[in-house]
Amino acid sequence: MAHIQVKTVFGACAMATLMLASCQSSYHVAQVEGRMIKVDSSWDQNPDQEALAILNHYKHTVDSMMNSVIGVSDQHMSKGFPESTLSNLVADVLREAATPIIGKPADIGIINMGGLRTDLDAGNITRGNVFEILPFENSLCVLTVTGNTLNKLFTFMARKKGEGMSGAELVINQDGDLLSATVNKAPIEDEKLYTVSTIDYVADGNDGFVALTNSVHRTCPKDGLLRDIFIRYVERQTQNNKQVTSSLDGRITMKE
Repeated sequence: MAHIQVKTVFGACAMATLMLASCQSSYHVAQVEGRMIKVDSSWDQNPDQEALAILNHYKHTVDSMMNSVIGVSDQHMSKGFPESTLSNLVADVLREAATPIIGKPADIGIINMGGLRTDLDAGNITRGNVFEILPFENSLCVLTVTGNTLNKLFTFMARKKGEGMSGAELVINQDGDLLSATVNKAPIEDEKLYTVSTIDYVADGNDGFVALTNSVHRTCPKDGLLRDIFIRYVERQTQNNKQVTSSLDGRITMKE
């Protein structure tokens, strides 16, 4: 953190008269000084008591909400390339989340690896765990794209050596070439329309997903926060006496 100090030189009016509405003055920046402040645990040794008093008023409520258990994971899940248990799970959840919008799961679910910020441990899942994994205010977007656009998307994903994906099967090599791609086990047709369920950050072309900006239709519901969608998914699993699970199923295969 940088600490900035700005010194100013005042013009015609003295400091005392600056409080008068009728006073007209001018000033300019004479000097700017800065230094780096290390932000670490040492700041916890002498916390600001006034700030603590304000935060303590809300702490119990926040802690009780974040520490509440909403489900159970049957394994440790992490992100990684070309596919991973955590990215497969979130992509599957996104693909299914399109159902209320288009009447069925999307053909493809996509989540960027950068959107997943930590692992999901085996055992109890709390709301706080979900906030740690999905800390950004990313929302659901369901896109309709042509097969030609889909091939461009998968070519990009091959160069990245994989991403979070559901509903398709890619074969790539170590050089980042796309060797083959299918959707629901079928070859991709250039003029056919496909649905892609992803997050607004990706749909806007960020993180290199430029191909998705060429969608022919786009729906982003106002109540589609990914974090909330994932929490509801975990809660449904619990209501159905199921644990949250995932697997590596070969949806992205890396050839030597």
